[in-house]
Amino acid sequence: MPESKVRYEFSSGGVVRDGDKLLMVRVKNLEGKLAWTFPKGHIEKGEKALEAALREVEEETGYLCEIVKPFDKVQYWFKREGRLIKKTVAWYLMKPLAKTGTHDADEILETRWVAMDEAANLATYKSDKQILGKLKKL
Repeated sequence: MPESKVRYEFSSGGVVRDGDKLLMVRVKNLEGKLAWTFPKGHIEKGEKALEAALREVEEETGYLCEIVKPFDKVQYWFKREGRLIKKTVAWYLMKPLAKTGTHDADEILETRWVAMDEAANLATYKSDKQILGKLKKL
């Protein structure tokens, strides 16, 4: 496929851990299917990846968090409106500091704290399952 047909997108997000629980969000994906995943979103112009991760986690979950450490970077391909997208996501391991509000009801259907084993069963995307595998090794 010609390079001009590929769109490159950059997002960042948080794997929020509180003891043995992880914060997950339920969304409707591009195909209209329900998916459990971790909170993430686009990096805005002039924003650093870690700033975007903190902002997106708070917007999507209502939790103000602190970054513990950079965690992983994943890349995957998908199609949106017939256009091929290469998405790169920077993930940060985070811990919650305070509940500051509620989740963004326009984007997020539900948020839930889940045990690691439950997260592995809920996670919809291959890249999320890989994140969980790496998390178990910490």
